[in-house]
Amino acid sequence: PVYEVMYDGKQMLDESPLGFVADHGDFSEQVTFDSKREAHLEFNYDLRVSKFSTVHVDANQLVVTLKNAAGMQYDVDFRVGNNDVAFRYAIPNHPSRVNGKKFSVRIMKEATGFDFPAQTTTFLTPQSDAMIGWKGTKPSYEEGYGYDEPMAKRSQYGHGYTFPCLYHVNATDKNDKDGWVLISETGVDSRYCASRLSDMKGDGLYTVEFPMAEENGGNGTVEPAFALPGVTPWRTITVGTSLKPIVETTIPWDYVTPRYETAHRYVYGKGTWSWIVWQDNSINYEDQVKYIKLAKDMGYRYVLIDNWWDNNIGKERITELVKHAQSQGVDVFLWYSSSGWWNDIEQGPINIMSDPIVRKQYMRWMKEMGVKGIKVDFFGGDKQETMRLYEDILSDANRYGLQVVFHGCTIPRGWERMYPNYVASEAVLASENVFFTESAAIRQAYDLTLHPFCRNTTASMDWGGIIMNKYLSKDNKSRHTRKTTDIFEMASGITMQTAVQCVAMQPNNLDDNELPQFELDWLKALPTTWDETRYIDGYPGRYVVLARRHGQDWYVAGLNAQAYPLQLTLDLDMFDKGAVLKLYVDDKKTGQPMLTTLKTDKKGKAKVEMQPNGGLIIQR
Repeated sequence: PVYEVMYDGKQMLDESPLGFVADHGDFSEQVTFDSKREAHLEFNYDLRVSKFSTVHVDANQLVVTLKNAAGMQYDVDFRVGNNDVAFRYAIPNHPSRVNGKKFSVRIMKEATGFDFPAQTTTFLTPQSDAMIGWKGTKPSYEEGYGYDEPMAKRSQYGHGYTFPCLYHVNATDKNDKDGWVLISETGVDSRYCASRLSDMKGDGLYTVEFPMAEENGGNGTVEPAFALPGVTPWRTITVGTSLKPIVETTIPWDYVTPRYETAHRYVYGKGTWSWIVWQDNSINYEDQVKYIKLAKDMGYRYVLIDNWWDNNIGKERITELVKHAQSQGVDVFLWYSSSGWWNDIEQGPINIMSDPIVRKQYMRWMKEMGVKGIKVDFFGGDKQETMRLYEDILSDANRYGLQVVFHGCTIPRGWERMYPNYVASEAVLASENVFFTESAAIRQAYDLTLHPFCRNTTASMDWGGIIMNKYLSKDNKSRHTRKTTDIFEMASGITMQTAVQCVAMQPNNLDDNELPQFELDWLKALPTTWDETRYIDGYPGRYVVLARRHGQDWYVAGLNAQAYPLQLTLDLDMFDKGAVLKLYVDDKKTGQPMLTTLKTDKKGKAKVEMQPNGGLIIQR
């Protein structure tokens, strides 16, 4: 069985394979057509923490029933919208090889593939070896992305690529509209493993691959298993002749459903985080009081207390610290390691989130003292075993009113809608690397102009900070400098989507009067949740301009990763024609941040210029 995808007369995917091999039969070859049924789907749903607060789905459904050589049926369920395709396999009960019905299945491999036309280039990030890196914590979805690379180039480790995967179809065809294709998956929970794409096989074909045996410390099976009747996760394809459908897609959430309801009202907002610049030595009572004060002074809701709080502060004093924070109008997120047996992490608290009994005891304790959320770090891979741990942590945390952020982890796959207390995941080469190495600081602008088109368009991304220090050091005078401008950093708070946003300010940013008052005012007022998102302009890894609406207020943000000034004419039809707007931008002579005005013309357009490694913000 094969399928293909065309859009606007352009071949986006050539004939691509479907099917799978199960423990009781081959459903990928010698397959015959049995029947089909079609339907039109139209519905709305609410989305708490992503690009749109309310989503309208209008799509066609085609369910094709196929039979394998032994006469056993299965369905391929396609959902096709204007720019999106989602499909999955539905497997009924089958006669067993002995007697009666078979009520479970083990999927040995999938034949599912995506076959691209020639002259396609890629924006992909490799899957790493298992159990390598710092303390054996990989794979953690923290590898760098390639830029417009040929499909024939092999992945760095030889294990293919992690989702999401962005492709530029007919990229060298100057006489035709380019094609863009985004491949990912959604709806992964405890009943399946997370997958990835292989290296290219033959001429343009990538196939779905299961985790490596070494992941999760070698524990757990590579092949997923589930009860029958049952379904696999959704494979998703977003296509367009511009990048607009890629940036604005809601396909990760359209066909998943909540795994449980919640009795809690979760609140989002901005927070401070000492570790990103002050590092491990800051995880002590006195320094955390300073960051609580910083959060209070900025009107922020949260402070994140990172690793080693159990050793350096202790359970008794952390209770006192949480009460102090609450007296200042600030709530607390606490860090935990996920680690059990699958890595060598020693940063505490350890061996808690992996233990269902101890985990519940700690969550009950956190609820009693008023902690509002947890950040859980260092997971073991993509096996079904690990997906089950994610879901167990989320469902237990919801019982105790705790929001959850994951780090050192896989990408979320529809989790914003599936789990009501889920906030965001890291799953990206994030801001800590800007602190660790100057090379990461140099490529920061490239990374943050890439993620709105791939990593962050499919899921919330906790990149970990709007960095305002000029130097990546506590004294703001030593180590390497930040390579981006202040306006770039501020604008990244709009282009990066996460509902609990870390603003990586430091106490010195206030104490030394380092930042202009208009920057401080803006950083205080920045929303973290959005009702609508619009793509305006951009190219992955070069520049991006997005607009997001919070309530009645529109925020337009741009980032420029190029080494030269970028002049653009922007369509700002979300504002009135002839409107006089605030413009936060870098001065073209000095590079210093400035607040000026911008007027749209009679067609609602305006000319702007973004400086190298700089940005812009436009709002009423």
